[in-house]
Amino acid sequence: MKKLLQLLVAAVLAGMPCEALAAPKNYGLRRTDKEFLTSAEAARIGEQVLAYQRVTGGWPKNIDMCRPHTPEEMAKVRSEHDRLNDSTTDNNATTTQMTFLANMYQATGDARYRDAFIAGLEYLLSGQYANGGWPQFWPDPQGYQIHITYNDGAMANTLTVLRDIATGDAPYGNNLVDDATRERLRTAFDKGIECILATQIRVNGQPTVWCQQHDRETYAPAPARSYELPSFCSAESAQIVGLLMQLPDPDDRVKAAVHGAMKWFDANKLMGYRIERTGRPHTEEVNTRLVADPKAGALWGRFYDLDSCKIYVSDRDGIPRRSLEEIGHERRNGYSWYNDNPAELYTVYDKWADRYDTAGKVKLDMTAAKTPATDRRRPRNGNRNGNRQ
Repeated sequence: MKKLLQLLVAAVLAGMPCEALAAPKNYGLRRTDKEFLTSAEAARIGEQVLAYQRVTGGWPKNIDMCRPHTPEEMAKVRSEHDRLNDSTTDNNATTTQMTFLANMYQATGDARYRDAFIAGLEYLLSGQYANGGWPQFWPDPQGYQIHITYNDGAMANTLTVLRDIATGDAPYGNNLVDDATRERLRTAFDKGIECILATQIRVNGQPTVWCQQHDRETYAPAPARSYELPSFCSAESAQIVGLLMQLPDPDDRVKAAVHGAMKWFDANKLMGYRIERTGRPHTEEVNTRLVADPKAGALWGRFYDLDSCKIYVSDRDGIPRRSLEEIGHERRNGYSWYNDNPAELYTVYDKWADRYDTAGKVKLDMTAAKTPATDRRRPRNGNRNGNRQ
């Protein structure tokens, strides 16, 4: 909150319109201070969040539920209560609303917030496959939505919330759920970890990382949108590894999974390059480039093809290409093709391996890159049939 106020003051002093620095969408859902949670503003937001909850118990994504709605807008929201095809955990949907409702219940004692939270929890549990994975949407998924979904942290976020509820971490304590439910959550969490271990892509028998989504039957890397091909995926894999390193007393399979993924991250990092964005965001002026910079830290491509493990980008035609300049303006600037997420794991891994498995610890080197950024060979379509031995 303090940082936001500082930005607003700076905007006024610079003569900028404050609207340009408005609070991020759904910012109020992430606030935890009791002064806010007991305010009229929080109550207004709470009514809107309750209205957006579907009959499934879940919520749709990419909607600003904090923005004041007109009576006409609220009438439309309520008219969609019975929809079965837009409840999801993608883009932090459902888990964000559940956490907000838990905070509201703890601050106000209003049973409506608790009941809606419980309905959301039942929604999460209802979507888990027998193998421990979750689809992107349910109960009425369409097309690729049926796959086990790691994309944008969907499954990792779900598992984190289930774990925290099971252990009674704030704001999930104070008898928010009963002991029998906590046991169900522990079982669901353990099954989810089993699914993560089962879907890790293996090359020549060695564990590497994960795809954004995996086939629910074969566990093979699976396609999603036209530009999201079966691939080694860095960003989602980094979140999965972070979750695995939070497990108490990891067994040998978890240790091998973490070591293998960290080895893959280190072997496929990109050094000496940074992402440069110019022009006004969300206009035709904006442009994204990968530029040489010897002082830059490590980067990873979002996607690496399954055959040669080379970074690629793609337009909506689904054809993998080697450079951002080869794809159109809309996808070049409307998708996150590079990230530095795995870099955050390096110091965590160092301590984790020293604690749990010094013998298996992988030597990491952030000063050199094994994969050049300028490889423009066209990738082959790739082996998209699953774990390669």
